[in-house]
Amino acid sequence: MTVIDFTAFIGRLATASGETILPFFRTSLGIDNKSTGRDFDPVTEADRAAEAVMRRLIKASFPRHGIVGEEFGNEREDAEYVWVLDPIDGTKSFIAGFPIWGTLIALLHRGTPVFGMMHQPFIGERFSGDGGAAHYHGPSGERKLAVRRCASLKEATSFTTSPLLMNSTDRAAFSRVEAEVRLTRYGGDCYSYCMLAAGHLDLVIETELKPYDIAALIPIITGAGGVITTWEGSPAQNGGRIIAAGDPRVHEAAMKVLAS
Repeated sequence: MTVIDFTAFIGRLATASGETILPFFRTSLGIDNKSTGRDFDPVTEADRAAEAVMRRLIKASFPRHGIVGEEFGNEREDAEYVWVLDPIDGTKSFIAGFPIWGTLIALLHRGTPVFGMMHQPFIGERFSGDGGAAHYHGPSGERKLAVRRCASLKEATSFTTSPLLMNSTDRAAFSRVEAEVRLTRYGGDCYSYCMLAAGHLDLVIETELKPYDIAALIPIITGAGGVITTWEGSPAQNGGRIIAAGDPRVHEAAMKVLAS
């Protein structure tokens, strides 16, 4: 089967998860803290319910496929096809009532992300890609996604969810990049990567990401013509310290600053 065979099914996953999540949004829902330390790592009933719905659909349609999910762990992760699910990426925004969150759905073939979707059901937006092309579907219609050109860091707009999520060494490295770019903004989670793919910003730098935080976004960014790797230049699907850029010149320059 090719990636095209899965496109309609991924749309079903997005619709089902969105219908599950929306009744919880901007309500007085229960919030648990998954962190055992001083950090706050929230999870809600909406996260768990949405992932459970997607898992049921995958198991019913593709029982031999693997599943990697944020809330319910890994199953058959060595299978030829593996689904990587983050029911709500941006849970902190979700519980604060801000619509800067999305459901991430990735399909891996032999360990490589071959299709990804970010679905924001409250706004009604879907960003998808297969590594060769990327597309937007939303209230303003449908269009192909394309990154924008940016010749240097001094012309770039960069995003990170929060430098407070970085350790002190990584925060210092990020600060050096921040001093070079034209504008830095905080927040966004998965939305930052989609806005990069849509040509509205130039650079995203993050640390300590999990595979489910990034796998779905890789085919969207590469499909739109961008570059996404770890800070060391390795493939990004296993998470860690991630850098994404619309223009390879910005990616190369930021990598040099991070390593300096």
